[in-house]
Amino acid sequence: MRIAQGLGLIWLTIAGAAVAQERGPLSAIDWLSESVTPAPPASPTSTAPVTGGVTPEITVQSLDAPSPDIVGLLPSDVTGLPTSLWSQSPESDALAALRATPAPSLPALQELLVQLMLAEAAPPSGAAATGNLFLARVDKLLEMGALDQAQSLIEASDVARPEVFRRWFDASLLTGTEDFACTKLNEMPAIAPTLSTHVFCLARAGDWPAAALVLNNALSLGAVNADEQALLVHFLDPEMDDGDSILPEPTTLTPLEFRMREAVGEAIPTATLPRAFANADLRSMVAWRSQIEAAERLARGGALSENALVGFYTAHIPAASGGIWDRARAVQDFERALATGAETALDALPALYDGAKAARVEVPLARFYAEALVQPDFARSGNAAALEMGLLSPDYESVAALQRPANANSREALLIAVARGQVTEGTPVGGWAGNPFVGPVINGFTLDDTPNAAADLINAGKLGEGLLKAITGAEAALTGDPAALAPALAALRLVGLEDVARRIALQVLLLDRTG
Repeated sequence: MRIAQGLGLIWLTIAGAAVAQERGPLSAIDWLSESVTPAPPASPTSTAPVTGGVTPEITVQSLDAPSPDIVGLLPSDVTGLPTSLWSQSPESDALAALRATPAPSLPALQELLVQLMLAEAAPPSGAAATGNLFLARVDKLLEMGALDQAQSLIEASDVARPEVFRRWFDASLLTGTEDFACTKLNEMPAIAPTLSTHVFCLARAGDWPAAALVLNNALSLGAVNADEQALLVHFLDPEMDDGDSILPEPTTLTPLEFRMREAVGEAIPTATLPRAFANADLRSMVAWRSQIEAAERLARGGALSENALVGFYTAHIPAASGGIWDRARAVQDFERALATGAETALDALPALYDGAKAARVEVPLARFYAEALVQPDFARSGNAAALEMGLLSPDYESVAALQRPANANSREALLIAVARGQVTEGTPVGGWAGNPFVGPVINGFTLDDTPNAAADLINAGKLGEGLLKAITGAEAALTGDPAALAPALAALRLVGLEDVARRIALQVLLLDRTG
């Protein structure tokens, strides 16, 4: 038995019952752990009630105190976006726009959204000192599964604020850095951990008797609900289980509950959980197959770098065939072929591209191999996989510049026109019969007078809102409203994001993201 001291009393107390506790809404992310208690309300004062229209003395915060909303990782000279990104938008409008923006499926949209979340910018108009937009930006990164970026953004802020710490703690739980987070918790007396967090951190530090004592005291006070007590007792001593799980099926699983269940051998597969949980399967203790599956899922969502993805594909030698193993083998075969020359590599490229399409990681792999794809031996080879991956790479314009004049009835004519920025109303569209995105793509690069809510926001000085509206519109094009693509592209081009607009258009045409 892992611990002896205190557990006998705990086990007896469980039978005595526990008091159910109601949980209020945590944030826009419904799976956040209740790792810390909310900040206490202001202490009552002796100020008399307001009567006769007399205004009591109020407490104010210095206007010189920087707002958390200004925190960012990418300065304006890196993003090309002005610091007034949000300043002309009322806080409520900026928050509503961000929360209404879906996690995009197109890589170019994912990159733009992450850039917006990480950009240094002035707060919205009338922003509260609590940094509501900062928290919403962190939550959007958590929703996308971009935990590394979320952690870095939080660490650039004040981690000691309870509402900030709880997001950082959850990200730490899923990225395997929970010991550091627990240590930081002990260094911040202003942060009051909840019971589960306190017990978890004591156990992680090896102080099992203290963890048992804390839980025992809570049970004695009736301060633990039934689900929480079952998980905590099982976590402290799984040998008490008689062989059948005593843990109820969770409705909404938090990262803290996920890690506790994992510790007692009742892990829940991350494939059924929000994307952020896939980060837990990147840890070295996880089986290689699960690591690759998680890496692909995160890369699809724009939450994992292409370097990391290829690193997982090449970590070991596949011992089986089919599906994920064929994809790993194709990447490894292409890596070896590159070392022998372009001709051999071109022979291996179609298998890699087919696997990438099956896993929807075409763009990450195109980015990783961009240096090879832009070479004339690849770009002018006539190899369809080489051309398409080249057009999906950051060097799409250079790849297009190397192409010979395309047949007007071929698919390549439109792709090359988009990549070169030469789309006109007369651009040939042969080979695209029945494709619902061709018209909107051409309109997005040629028409400036169509109704455009995103452009209206941009022209009103509300750039952040306008870009979010453009992201939402482009994503809506993939889910049943192709016409929404044209105004989205036009709005991006209006503010000089020509590169983003072209990459979106190429990805809409080349990638299957409608299902």
